[in-house]
Parts: sequence; C-alpha cells; structure tokens
Amino acid sequence: MLNLVLFGPPGAGKGTQSEKLIARYSLVHLSTGDILRSEVANQTTLGIEAKKLMDQGLLVPDAVVIGMIESRLEQHKDGKGFIFDGFPRTTAQAEALDALLKRHNTAITCMLALEVPDEELIRRLLNRGKESGRADDQDEKVIAKRIVEYNAKTAPLKQYYSQQQKFHGIQGLGTIDEIFQSLTTQIDRYPA
Repeated sequence: MLNLVLFGPPGAGKGTQSEKLIARYSLVHLSTGDILRSEVANQTTLGIEAKKLMDQGLLVPDAVVIGMIESRLEQHKDGKGFIFDGFPRTTAQAEALDALLKRHNTAITCMLALEVPDEELIRRLLNRGKESGRADDQDEKVIAKRIVEYNAKTAPLKQYYSQQQKFHGIQGLGTIDEIFQSLTTQIDRYPA
C-alpha cells in the first residue's frame, strides 16, 4: 500500500500536485478538513462529538481526528493507498497515525515536502489572491505570517520522518510537470 504525506507551505502547489498524484497512483485523498466536514454533515458519532467542540470554539482532539481517519481506512481497505493532506501537523499526530496504520498492517511510505523560497511563495499567493479574491492571499504581511507559522510547525515533522528515512524535500520550482516528475521519481523508488 502506498501512503504519502504531502507537505508544503501555502502556495507551494500541494493542491495541484495532490490531484496529479491521486490520479497517477489511484490513491484515496484523506484531507482532515474534508473528513471533519463530512462526518459533521453525516451526523456520525464522531461528527456529533466534533461539532460540539467546534461550536464551543475548541479544537477537535487528535483522538477524534484519528478515529475519523480510521473510519476512512476501513471504508477503503482494498484501496491502493492514501495521500494525507493536512495531517499530521505535529509529532504527536504523526506518532498516532503510525500506530493507527500499524494496526491496519500498513505504514507511511514517505513524506514529500514541496520546498519553495519564501519570496516565490509570497509572489504566488499574491497572484492567487488577485485571481481568486481570497482575502488571506492579498495581504503580504498575513502571507508572511502563514509561512513563518508553517515553517515553525513542520520542522519537527521533517525531523520525525527523517529519522525514519521517509522525508524527502522536493524542489517546488519549475513547471507543474517538472515538479510532478520529481515527486514521482522519488515515490517510484519505493517498492510497490
């Protein structure tokens, strides 16, 4: 089973590359934000619990998110693999995810991090803000803060996956196809 964690700061191209990787490898997309919204909308036990917390302005605990991910794993147990988007964000979450996957006789294959210089990210996001109208992509100070926060929060995860020889930094500059080729070259090094 091919299980990927795709990382990158805002504007790195995760969305674009994620879609291409899902199509190429027939992966199931596990976006924790999408899962959370789906569980709440379907009023599952975990969704009801999560909604109560969110209505109080509280973060949904890792255990609830892991429970939701496990539900998706069980729904797609015959799948070829998963691409994790937005999770894990902390070392504790990475450890919980590893334990969950181990119970399902699988593991994270690799963590791919799209690496793009900050000035290029700011340029891309400002352009995206003009095109999409997204307010959070139109203020350079807000963008810079998001990038700093991403770098601070993900540094421990890079170390966590590096210790397992699963971390791979991928140059996020170039054409969409060039970046995709770099990603697939790295993924294809792992046995199917």
